[in-house]
Amino acid sequence: MGILNITPDSFSDGGQFFEPSHAVDHAFEMIREGADILDIGGESSRPGAKPVSSDTELSRILPVVKMIRERSTVPISIDTTKADVAKACLGAGADMINDVSGLRDSGKEMAEAAHSFGAGLILMHRRGTPETMQSCADYQDVVGETVEELRASIQLALDYGIKHDRLAIDPGLGFAKDTRHNLEVLNRLEAFHRLGYPVLLGPSRKSFIGEITGKAVEDRDFGTAAVVAVAVLKGVQILRVHNVAAMRDVIQTTLKICGDRYVRTL
Repeated sequence: MGILNITPDSFSDGGQFFEPSHAVDHAFEMIREGADILDIGGESSRPGAKPVSSDTELSRILPVVKMIRERSTVPISIDTTKADVAKACLGAGADMINDVSGLRDSGKEMAEAAHSFGAGLILMHRRGTPETMQSCADYQDVVGETVEELRASIQLALDYGIKHDRLAIDPGLGFAKDTRHNLEVLNRLEAFHRLGYPVLLGPSRKSFIGEITGKAVEDRDFGTAAVVAVAVLKGVQILRVHNVAAMRDVIQTTLKICGDRYVRTL
């Protein structure tokens, strides 16, 4: 899954693809590099980010969704917590919703949008909002509590009519989690597989990699590659990354060395 942030303030690529033509060019660059899914967002969810209105979010992403869909059938995911944004983008040809609030923000309306279009729905774990989430990183057992909170999001989705086979889950690396929490999640990914849904992981260039390596955000691809390799070995089905070409090499090489029969056994 290739990341396409159409924002002025995302932590890694904010402002780089703010113009629709630049965003579309980058989308097709990622497709050429091997992206199986494009994840398009118009509101930063980095720690401390300020919210934007639905109109602002749609003005950023809807033209890009339309232009990509005119030229490609690549699956498009919309990274949003707003049901009206998701519905408009699904109507323009997007295929799935990546809800980093795990249905806690828009709830029934978001589920109804996904259900009405037969769209996929990714449920991520997060506590609080981007402005408050790091103050919510208080756990006795980060994996156990994250699993239970994701289980609650899954049940909400099912109660609102979303089919089992339209759901995926994301433990939410870096969202209401510090470095120690993120490492614990990575070490115990099997707990998330036991929920019975495809697992998405978004480690790309995140601050915990910076804390480990001492590298600035633009120099974290090698650290990201290490996390991606571990994730592949632990059976993660979707990797959300900035550098598609490099991480596709990591995925393919890890699988070639270890073979599918070893995946999810480590």
